[in-house]
Amino acid sequence: MDDAQVRQVLRGIAAPGGGDLVSAGLIEGISIADGTIRVALLAERATVPAMEAAGREVEARLRGVPGVRQVAVVLTSHKAAATGPRHGADIAKADILPGVRRVIAVASGKGGVGKSTVAVNLAVALAQSGLRVGLIDADVHGPSLPRMLGASAKPEVRDGLMVPVPAWGVACMSIGFLVPEDQAMIWRGPMVMGALTQMLGQVAWGALDVMVIDLPPGTGDAQLTLSQKVDLAGAVIVSTPQDIALIDARRGVAMFRKVGVPILGLIENMSYFSCPHCGTRSEVFGHGGARAEAARQGVAFLGQIPLLAAVRESGDAGRPIVVAAPDSEAAQAFRAIAATVRDLVA
Repeated sequence: MDDAQVRQVLRGIAAPGGGDLVSAGLIEGISIADGTIRVALLAERATVPAMEAAGREVEARLRGVPGVRQVAVVLTSHKAAATGPRHGADIAKADILPGVRRVIAVASGKGGVGKSTVAVNLAVALAQSGLRVGLIDADVHGPSLPRMLGASAKPEVRDGLMVPVPAWGVACMSIGFLVPEDQAMIWRGPMVMGALTQMLGQVAWGALDVMVIDLPPGTGDAQLTLSQKVDLAGAVIVSTPQDIALIDARRGVAMFRKVGVPILGLIENMSYFSCPHCGTRSEVFGHGGARAEAARQGVAFLGQIPLLAAVRESGDAGRPIVVAAPDSEAAQAFRAIAATVRDLVA
């Protein structure tokens, strides 16, 4: 099927306010690849139940078309600009996460630096300190939080809102809870942004002290969408010590500054390796690069995380190192960083 054929099918499905989904302007995006069709439907808070029913009908009709192997439907929402003493965009930002006091983005200029490991352990360490914490996996194409948290339950839906999945004292949401682990998310930009918007505004987050958002690597659509939709308290940039990673971390700092997001500081992950047998310390990727870069950028250096097999093993096992080995060198480093971040956004 092509885009026009999909739309022809959608013209046969009634829209909540009258007419069909296409004529009502409720088609936010369509993606077709390898026998899989993904459709993003526009839904406001009041129309979510009706649009969920329409989405089920979309899935049923498209699955009946020869050659179609899978169908995925996601609901998206646009916040209307408000009027009043504050700017409309500011009100929309406040409304999308109304019960969350502070939102922190964990980002990196490139992949492979352990950003998700940092985000998970930072969130759990903040929860261990007594805060009410939420965690969003904003990497739609490569969600890793379900595996790293040891959580696989599909979120419940209550009153038209998804309920976060609890893990280690943290309320969590990831596209990985909604799709099989081996399914490739071949989504274009609008659908990715729709999924991110859904995880922000169509989840019953409740009252939280801190929301940690694990961003995908790079400086693309997800980062820009987040800065536009959420009033960020700041961004934490994760890098490894070597120059090639620091170049990309520098780009991440520049991007957040351009969109007016404060930089809370840099974290140097995989900073050094301590041999578990002899205790010898080896600086595999160099050392001190992130600290020096933080000084050049005029931002805080939040700390360094050692390269330890236990960090990888605990992540693969679904038990963050701050839970699995709370007295380990890495866990102590994560808790120290969490304490600093807590003070910075207090």
